[in-house]
Amino acid sequence: MRTLLFLISIVSLSGCSVSRYINKEIKNSPVLGQQHTGVSISNLSEGKELASYQSNKYFTPASNTKLFSFYAGLCALGDSIPGLEYLEWGELLIIRGTGDPSLLHPDLPHSKVIDFLKSRKEPIFFTPYNFENKRFGSGWAWSDYNDYYQAEITPMPVYGNIARFKGSDSQQFTVSPGRWKSAMVFDSLASGIEREEFYNVFHHSKLVVPQGLEQDVPIRMTDQLTVQLLSDTLKKEIKLINIPLDIELQKINSIPSDSLYARMMQVSDNMMAEQLMLLYASASGLPLNTEKAIAHAIEHHLKDLPDRPVWKDGSGLSRYNLFTPRSIVALLQKIYVKMPQEKLFKILPSGGQSGTLKNLFKDSTPFIYAKTGSLSNVYNLSGYLVTKKGKVLVFSFMNNGFTRPGSEVRKEVERILTGVRDKF
Repeated sequence: MRTLLFLISIVSLSGCSVSRYINKEIKNSPVLGQQHTGVSISNLSEGKELASYQSNKYFTPASNTKLFSFYAGLCALGDSIPGLEYLEWGELLIIRGTGDPSLLHPDLPHSKVIDFLKSRKEPIFFTPYNFENKRFGSGWAWSDYNDYYQAEITPMPVYGNIARFKGSDSQQFTVSPGRWKSAMVFDSLASGIEREEFYNVFHHSKLVVPQGLEQDVPIRMTDQLTVQLLSDTLKKEIKLINIPLDIELQKINSIPSDSLYARMMQVSDNMMAEQLMLLYASASGLPLNTEKAIAHAIEHHLKDLPDRPVWKDGSGLSRYNLFTPRSIVALLQKIYVKMPQEKLFKILPSGGQSGTLKNLFKDSTPFIYAKTGSLSNVYNLSGYLVTKKGKVLVFSFMNNGFTRPGSEVRKEVERILTGVRDKF
């Protein structure tokens, strides 16, 4: 009995010491003093909260939102992404999108949907009738339409809904798809490449893209442009038809799900996250609508979180999103149950090794596997920490409202979490 009480006291003391350490470091930090900070740390194996600093307060999560989209995908999708739904109607083939972003995407594996469409001999019609979204998410900055991270949301993206410009020697450049080369306009006032807001006309300076670099510019997408791009690639005409398909459809899978998850997490790809929520909607029998997908995911998979999330988009571009650190930790516990550690730690950025953490937490052996979340005056980090004793901890470290350079906040988060790794 004494031995049992002794062990319980040691565990309790360990938890308290983590809490004391976190509270002391935050309160004494010259970097974190004027901002809003929230931290939650739990033991993965027991689910017990070891440290809490304003963990019940709501914070703007930025790209930590992608953890919620990731979990939604794990709940609704299998090993492969459903890439297309179709109906064989007499001598016609009618297709509609599922939200899958992989079709001709330059950074994803080859989609089986292309092979399927190439093999069909009958006339093909595309219907966008099931799509209920706007091109941008709720709370997005509409002035960012030209920036690589804000590609438009569509029912069946093609080429990632971007034009990719690559610089070569002698002030030359290439663009993919090639049709956009004829849409270039020289403009001495342009900085790099600037697309007109409502038209696919690209103003560029004399040096379009420096040699060896590339720039992705979102395309102003329409349903008509979707079928034109597909027709150009397939070298067969695809026509537009706007009709409902209120019957059971056949499906074609496109790429492994892990390929999409890894791309989304490693480089924090907003387009992947937004389209993933449409995939969730499609798999759940809903129209392609982000708001309905989120409401469904909360009701069916997230009702047990400590605090109800204020969740507005798939990527975290929206400043309307609000989550608490302790809810993110609870979500990470649920993700860990859904996906084995070996696979999960390959998908998440790892400290000093990959993705958005390649230049942080450098060590001979990675000990942080986590998702960053950054906007102006926002830096969050949530994920898994492996201590020197081999314990796996789940954490969320959220920072909002700072005026210091983001690099200083990142370094302070790195210092404090490295201390947790070393001491506990």
